[in-house]
Amino acid sequence: MQRVLAMASFLALAMCALSHAVASTAVARSGVTPVQKVIELMEGMLAKGKAEKHDEQVQFAAYKQFCDDTTIEKKRAIAEANEKIEVLKADIEKYTATAAKLTEEIAAHDEDISVWKGDQKAATKVRELEKADYDAMHADYSESIDALERAIAALKKQAYDRKQSSFVQVSALQKLSLIPESAKRAIDAFIQDETSEGLEVSAPEAYGFEFQSHGVIEMLEKLLDKFMAERTDLEKTEMNSKHAYDMLMQDLTAQIEQATQDREEKAELKAKTLQA
Repeated sequence: MQRVLAMASFLALAMCALSHAVASTAVARSGVTPVQKVIELMEGMLAKGKAEKHDEQVQFAAYKQFCDDTTIEKKRAIAEANEKIEVLKADIEKYTATAAKLTEEIAAHDEDISVWKGDQKAATKVRELEKADYDAMHADYSESIDALERAIAALKKQAYDRKQSSFVQVSALQKLSLIPESAKRAIDAFIQDETSEGLEVSAPEAYGFEFQSHGVIEMLEKLLDKFMAERTDLEKTEMNSKHAYDMLMQDLTAQIEQATQDREEKAELKAKTLQA
């Protein structure tokens, strides 16, 4: 660009000088002189220089426009990229916070599941002990009730027939753990009194035996009623205990299943969050 401007200035000065020389000689001849040819040549060069200058100006203007447009586009792209970076940073912080929260919730579910499974084991252990105690106590009551029923039936049947077999049924009661010591002493005294008098008795003695056996029968019937009531209460208690255990296990199982499902869902969500 500067080269074209310098050439144009030079040509302009040269043309002025040549024009002055032509005027001073006052050549009146027709035709083209060498000076005129030089002038024509220089005028052509001047026109060419102006054209090149114009082309360069146009090219420069186009390049400048391209640069301006490119600058604007790059600035816009940079602004958009910076905005995306801020959005991504916010997303990263959000996902990180979400993952951390999910980690805490998963740990809480794991702890709850562990505690509830421990409760299941403990409840099952207690239930097994309760059932074992119930089975043993129920067996004792059933054995005692059966023995009392046999002894009462034997005494009622043989009130006037003092056979040794009736005393065997009564004596067997002394071996039962649920029979009170006072009742055992009364039974022992009854057996000793009756067996010491022999097997053959007169009518008055038979009446005495009937009177004495009636007292024993009454005592045994009271024990029978007591044991049957206590066994019924024991069965009710066992039924309530089993129902409470079943309800507890059902509740714990439902909680464990729900917590397990929640944990799996949150673990899957956490994995997707970290991959986002």
